[in-house]
Amino acid sequence: MAGTAAIALAIVGALLIIFYAQGADQRALATTKPVDVLVVKTAIPAGTPVNEMAASLAIEKVPAAGVANTALSSLDNKAGTVSAVDLVPGEQLLDQRLVAPETVTAKGTVKVPAGFQEVSFEVEPKRVVGGRIDVGDHVGFFLSFEKGAFKAKPEDETSQLTVRKVLVTAVQRAPQTKPTEKPADGEPNPQDTTLPEGSLMLTVAVNDVDAGKIVFASEFGRIWLTKEPLDAQDNGPRIERKEVVYK
Repeated sequence: MAGTAAIALAIVGALLIIFYAQGADQRALATTKPVDVLVVKTAIPAGTPVNEMAASLAIEKVPAAGVANTALSSLDNKAGTVSAVDLVPGEQLLDQRLVAPETVTAKGTVKVPAGFQEVSFEVEPKRVVGGRIDVGDHVGFFLSFEKGAFKAKPEDETSQLTVRKVLVTAVQRAPQTKPTEKPADGEPNPQDTTLPEGSLMLTVAVNDVDAGKIVFASEFGRIWLTKEPLDAQDNGPRIERKEVVYK
């Protein structure tokens, strides 16, 4: 009986400690003036309508000192809005994250600069940095001609980096027969060294003059692209010929 009583007292003592600890947490939270805040529980992609977010959100009590100035506690008056960016679990839902649908740019697209037009052309992967070009990158155009393009009369072959730092607005790739293997959970994503197959269709934004150059080279010459960031060096135009290529 003495052993049974000791076990019972131990259980009662453990329960009292747990209840006290829980009460202490509640008392401590009460002193911080907690505020109800909407918190993201599961990822919400950019462009998600607000009426589809309820299952991914939860109301949590957060100490007032840790609440962002624009944090929301409800979705009242937010009808018709969408998420402006990807929302990740754990973050507070901020007022500026919900915007009108027309202000959200879909993933994989960029806005064409005012006054520019788009033109498309097809190239082999080896002519476009092994196919490692994505929407939003900038490229440089080497235009090559077998009989030259500098003089009216036929001459030696020529190449020149003619159109510079052009914005890529779309990339269409041929289907790959062997899909890239995904790394196991927790492992780093290795660089894909698989040779690309087929051709690529690229669309770029240029002015009318450069559009004409790209079309002409696609029809009567060859195009080779470089991946050219906006801060790439620009040492001026240079026409490559056999007599100067080794200089």
